[in-house]
Amino acid sequence: MRFAQQAEWWILLAGAMMFLPFLGGVHLFDWDEINFAECAREMYVSGDYLRVQIGFRPFYEKPPFFFWLQALSMQLWGVNEYAARFPNAVAGLFTLALLMHIGQAMGARSLGLWWAGAWLAALLPHFYAKSGIIDPWFNLFIFAGQYFLLRAVSDLLHLPFAERHPWRALWIGSLCLGLAVLTKGPVAWLVSAVTFGLFGMWSGLLWHKQLWGRFAVWSVVAAAIPAVWFGIEMAKNGPEFFIEFIKYQYRLFSTPDAGHGGFPAYHFVVLLVGCFPISVFALRALWQKPLDAAQRNWWRWMVALLVVVLVLFTIVKSKIVHYSSLAYYPVTFLGAWSLWQGEPQCTWQRMLLWAIGLMWASAMVALPVLGQHPELLRELAAKDPFAQASLSAQVQWSVLEGVGIAAVLVCGLAWFAVRQKKNVTQAALGLMVASTLFIQLAIIGTIKRIEGYSQRAAIEFYEQLQGKDVSVTTAGFKSYAHLFYSRVRPDNSVHGIPLDSLMRTTLPRPLYVVSRVDRIEAIQAHFPQLQVIGRKNGFVFLRKRD
Repeated sequence: MRFAQQAEWWILLAGAMMFLPFLGGVHLFDWDEINFAECAREMYVSGDYLRVQIGFRPFYEKPPFFFWLQALSMQLWGVNEYAARFPNAVAGLFTLALLMHIGQAMGARSLGLWWAGAWLAALLPHFYAKSGIIDPWFNLFIFAGQYFLLRAVSDLLHLPFAERHPWRALWIGSLCLGLAVLTKGPVAWLVSAVTFGLFGMWSGLLWHKQLWGRFAVWSVVAAAIPAVWFGIEMAKNGPEFFIEFIKYQYRLFSTPDAGHGGFPAYHFVVLLVGCFPISVFALRALWQKPLDAAQRNWWRWMVALLVVVLVLFTIVKSKIVHYSSLAYYPVTFLGAWSLWQGEPQCTWQRMLLWAIGLMWASAMVALPVLGQHPELLRELAAKDPFAQASLSAQVQWSVLEGVGIAAVLVCGLAWFAVRQKKNVTQAALGLMVASTLFIQLAIIGTIKRIEGYSQRAAIEFYEQLQGKDVSVTTAGFKSYAHLFYSRVRPDNSVHGIPLDSLMRTTLPRPLYVVSRVDRIEAIQAHFPQLQVIGRKNGFVFLRKRD
């Protein structure tokens, strides 16, 4: 009984145990993780917390709030991987607390507990709390802003649990939405406005004067928060950042960014497979509308948010996994709500659960098998010299370890299959615990090894240049790793300067260039001044002749 009364604290403790350890166990990944960490590092090094920079040149793609968090973390933990990822671990804990709070607000404390547990047990939501990308905080602010806006209009719905202080909720929601815009951009308002409009139409409040009056206040106050920063930035540095930032936002919607195109159902597949196992339970809840009036409105909000995210980012040309990450909230809610009902799952759900689960388990076994027999992959990558060379990396894999990781998930699936007819609650709890452990073991057992093929050779080269009076750049591929891992300084940064110019210019310090085996012939043909000084795992290291 006492355990049940303290369940929220136990879930937060479990979240801390899952999210906080091992954050620094593997290098940051190009592009996004290193890009954002480098922006924060340059803030920290330069002391300029107003302007976002990369290579100590203006970076127009993102506002500064997330970089402020990372820079603060670097003051606490130093400039390293742990510091870059620590803010998202904190965001993960805040998310768990918010989900349990919303359950209380719905008059269903146990549903909030299920929701938080579902978040821990879902693959991508769990994994993102251990990453250094911008989206966990961005999504948390959007979601919290929408939640408090709905709290602010709940009295108009004449429901139980209506907010007694709607204007206080409105101010909190405005603050959250404003911070979301200051974290990543105005798409936060767009998603929220469309979701709110769909919810208003669905709930019958679309033309309620007070509804739109409060929405207008919410929007204006939210806009004022990033406007303060934009105003200071424009007063100090002119309108350049604002203009380039708006151009970038338009480009994201109109063209595939950095080659990230995809098929129309891309995000549907990502959510189904990436939010396993909770996504499978969520499918049935899409058409099982709650009977309770208050819970029905929360359900409408979740379905509206899911629809908006899927439609909006299906329209967007760029197809990147984390673009639909805001949908983790409605997916985990719907999955948790389905489990909270305690009804046995349909045959097609059980089959889908096993199909996706065995796919993930098989991947855990297949990775070490392929790691021990890279010649199997070399045949598939026969026309890709870089992939061929990358597979020559010396990475130690254990098939027995992979089988053990897979067994955790398979045992959870078997437990659910056996127990669900007798006790659905126990069956679901067992599967969620197994899924949570599976995610942790998979991250620890695979991510560092995969990184050994993809980028480690280059990063180890950059780390050797730390503290030396040299400049470093890349040729033939895009990267931010050389900036962060060589600890580039304002005086030795050559970021953004074309290689042609660097070759024609007499530099005050040695210049190192990193390229790839599939680019090196063209690079050497155009720039004979570059001398190869080493090769490793597909990367070629060069130095400009004095």
